[in-house]
Amino acid sequence: MTPALVPLPVVVPLLGAALTLILANRPGLQRSVSVVGLATTLAVAVTLLVEAYRHGPVVVQAGGWPAPVGIVLVADQLAALMLVVSSAVTLCVLLYSIGQGRGETSETAPVSIYHPTYLVLTAGVTYAFLAGDLFNLFVGFEILLAASFVLITLGGTETRIRTGSTYVVVSVLSSMIFLAAVGMVYAATGTLNMAQLAGRLDGLPDGVRLGLQLMLLLAFGIKAAVFPVSAWLPDSYPTAPAPVTAVFSGLLTKVGVYAIIRTETLLFPGGQADRLLMVVAGLTMVVGILGAVAQSDMKRLFSLTLVSHIGYMIFGVSLSSVAGLSGAIFYVVHHITIQTTLFLVAGLVEERAGSTDLRRLGGLARVAPLLAVLFFVPAMNLAGIPPFSGFLGKLGLLQAGVAARGVLPGVLVGAGTVTSLLTLYVASRVWNIAFWRAPRLATTGPTVRLPALMVGATAALVALGVALTLAAGPLFGVTADAAADLRARTPYVRAVFPNGVP
Repeated sequence: MTPALVPLPVVVPLLGAALTLILANRPGLQRSVSVVGLATTLAVAVTLLVEAYRHGPVVVQAGGWPAPVGIVLVADQLAALMLVVSSAVTLCVLLYSIGQGRGETSETAPVSIYHPTYLVLTAGVTYAFLAGDLFNLFVGFEILLAASFVLITLGGTETRIRTGSTYVVVSVLSSMIFLAAVGMVYAATGTLNMAQLAGRLDGLPDGVRLGLQLMLLLAFGIKAAVFPVSAWLPDSYPTAPAPVTAVFSGLLTKVGVYAIIRTETLLFPGGQADRLLMVVAGLTMVVGILGAVAQSDMKRLFSLTLVSHIGYMIFGVSLSSVAGLSGAIFYVVHHITIQTTLFLVAGLVEERAGSTDLRRLGGLARVAPLLAVLFFVPAMNLAGIPPFSGFLGKLGLLQAGVAARGVLPGVLVGAGTVTSLLTLYVASRVWNIAFWRAPRLATTGPTVRLPALMVGATAALVALGVALTLAAGPLFGVTADAAADLRARTPYVRAVFPNGVP
């Protein structure tokens, strides 16, 4: 029965999208269908994670066509863990958007397209995690990108159209590079199935293999917003509605990181690009956080901390060790949760004060103490204050860097430490200005009662961030097992081809 569950994280959101589109004039039913669909997806994801942890990767051959001819979906520990955290986050953000009234028919959104588009986005994310070949990984990216084009311009304001155009152009460019790389891989090997490519790519000349690796890294690097191809992100994300920005920041860049982890371990395990990845990781961390230090708007500031902390994940991948990969996977799970939470908090601040501009904020801790708590906990978690999961994830990565020895790993350990300290400075600055200092104009106006569902959804993600801390031991056990399987490659390959690779 378990293999039959593998397609459900894709199928259920797509069916929900179709149904909510039919119910475009029935917003109440739309909300119910969306919530039930994502709750079902979360339950299935948890089941798949338990099964993958206990018995190894769960594989389904779509339509009964055997690999490599047919489409294969693979839920190993990495994919299943990503499914669980992404499903939990998308469900909480959906509840937040319902509390905000997002997706209701209005003058700025005359058609109720939010729910079907949001569910299509979710299906694209889950399909990318489960795809067992490069072409269907590309399809997963295109599904989520097509939906994101609609969501980022929702409302059709001049600012959103302008910044959304930048996002669309960059996304199309990265997709063209990815598709070109897919064609080159097929031309060189005769297959796109990743389990089969694991053996065939090893037989290519080093120069050809490195060229293919760099093409894929460039495509995924743009999608993950690593330096120097990250300038598009802080200009695109902050103008979107709060729940859209939150789910984009939490998930879309992480799909790019996931693709890097998957391809670097399964297809290119030799470490030819490790030194390049180390340089990119260090620059991403430092340049991103220096940009955040200079910002005066919460959304733009959080967008740059997002870029900065992608560097930690690339740092772990570049070490090509079980400890480094385990730390990177743990940090992906942590960062999806915390970064999404902070953008939801920014939305609450905007709802309460009418602005996220730090120059107009002040005294929020006095007028909205619950909002202050909802910001303080994830902000300290992001900064890596003990004993939060941010501290534990960074500690695991720094220990892996020290164990790797060498000049570049040592430089990355230093860059990671400096980035963490500057993140603490940035979080403290937002706290001191927006929450602690005397009230400003934006916070002294008429009291705005925050919708309970918005606050509740944000509080649920704050609690999930704390739960990651409490469950850090078992979670590190899962990430270590996942990293060991990724490094070994054989569990994935044998699950797809139990009778041997053709």
